[in-house]
Amino acid sequence: MDADAIAAGRLRWQARFDAARTRDADFTTLSGDPVEPVYGPRPGDTYAGFDRIGWPGEFPYTRGLHATGYRGRTWTIRQFAGFGNARQTNERYRSILRNGGGGLSVAFDMPTLMGRDSDDPLALGEVGHCGVAVDSAADMDVLFDGIPLGEVTTSMTISGPAVPVFCMYLVAAERQGADTGALNGTLQTDIFKEYIAQKEWLFGPEPHLRLIGDLMEYCARHIPAYKPLSVSGYHIREAGSTAAQELAYTLADGFGYVELGLSRGLDVDTFAPGLSFFFDAHIDFFEEIAKFRAARRIWARRMRDVYGATSERAQWLRFHTQTAGVSLTAQQPYNNVVRTAVEALSAVLGGTNSLHTNALDETLALPSERAAEIALRTQQVLMEETGVTSVADPLGGSWYVEQLTDRIEAEAERIFEEILEKGRRAVPGGRHPVGPITSGLLAGIEDGWFTGRIAEAAFTYQRALEKGDKRVVGVNAHRESVTGDLEILRVSHEVEREQVRALAARRAARDDAAVRAALAALLAAARDGGNMIVPMLEAARAEATLGEICGALKEEWGVYTEPPVF
Repeated sequence: MDADAIAAGRLRWQARFDAARTRDADFTTLSGDPVEPVYGPRPGDTYAGFDRIGWPGEFPYTRGLHATGYRGRTWTIRQFAGFGNARQTNERYRSILRNGGGGLSVAFDMPTLMGRDSDDPLALGEVGHCGVAVDSAADMDVLFDGIPLGEVTTSMTISGPAVPVFCMYLVAAERQGADTGALNGTLQTDIFKEYIAQKEWLFGPEPHLRLIGDLMEYCARHIPAYKPLSVSGYHIREAGSTAAQELAYTLADGFGYVELGLSRGLDVDTFAPGLSFFFDAHIDFFEEIAKFRAARRIWARRMRDVYGATSERAQWLRFHTQTAGVSLTAQQPYNNVVRTAVEALSAVLGGTNSLHTNALDETLALPSERAAEIALRTQQVLMEETGVTSVADPLGGSWYVEQLTDRIEAEAERIFEEILEKGRRAVPGGRHPVGPITSGLLAGIEDGWFTGRIAEAAFTYQRALEKGDKRVVGVNAHRESVTGDLEILRVSHEVEREQVRALAARRAARDDAAVRAALAALLAAARDGGNMIVPMLEAARAEATLGEICGALKEEWGVYTEPPVF
């Protein structure tokens, strides 16, 4: 790019920056020297390929979505929490908000994630152990007691039963008297990643996509600020993928949901801003920064050039980041504080919109209150003390970071072509019922292609670790330690007994005829092709349980068994 084009871009950036609000903060170094809000080529310099880097707030958004960077608004501190019953988790949420957390992120227990009630025989021993148990809308009432849902943004990490859980959340907001049309938050809902990596689905892919399409339509019409889909790469990376695989599979999933929305007749400029993303921040510092920058660039370009998005917000890739749980070690667990800080810094330098930092004891159990506080303070130290919020994309123009960004982008594009080719083979003649990426995703799920690729990547890393080519402090390097055992959080089995008793009492007190009628209406909608959100809301209002709602749909749609991969 020549000097005149670069200078014109700087002028456009300056106009955007001047028109935006910035925080009232001290944007100087620790020594008191002033810091510019962005840096780029010097006046008169040329820079080959600078159009791919550009300026913050300008297509292709490699350097961030906003001209002000974090000078306008810092990332949201959104700590992931949930354990035991709704009352216990409510207490933890109140503590997070009191201590400076900006939003909540709900972790659900395994029975809830699998759409089962706490008294289901398969739930025995699992209730409340890896997250909070939610059986009905009454649990949501307790979970958010004293937390005004009309004022707090809430993320819910759940996919298989995401839609009925969302309906229970809406009912809880109604009971608080909140304006549900103005709610703001994020629901994970991403079912593609379940088949690819996490393996927590309820039905086959098509019924799940039907529910997701219904939710997209409902939110677009009735809750425009709410984001009904958080497309998750985190679980793909935690399953063992490479950074490029995480990026490519995640963005491909996102393009699949764009195709789903278009197939429902929705306007891309209206529904695409309701898509958000959730990435892993792993331990390879510069590779992670490059991954985040490449993600924004790829998404913006394809949304514009392939799916016809014309508005900026429809081209923006907004993402939440969580530091890498799989990088934490049980050996020398205090090292995990360092790992988490490094990973969190990579997310910030990559321009994350919100962030969760893992606790040092999370590899052993749910975080203790002390460990959760350290995790929260890690973000606050980065935000308040390090100066990283002063400059937008401070590593932009680094030869190393730009080369890494280009390399990861090129590898992701190669993987997209593989997915598209799988779709072409699965649908000869090019007639895709939803879209070409979606066809490739479904074909790759059904033949185990994604699972096999991730397994290969995980095996390659594990072999390098065992040979000593990759080193992890405390595991295969520097193993001597004076660290004693940690005191970890243990969830009492009394939680399960209490939850089961409460569930039995609710069933006894509710109007069973209303529950049966609501479930019958839900199944009628499932059979006649109508939007299922309204009847599902009625079921939640009647205190139908999660297991009852999901069980009725399983009887109608059947269950899914993935193909074996060897």
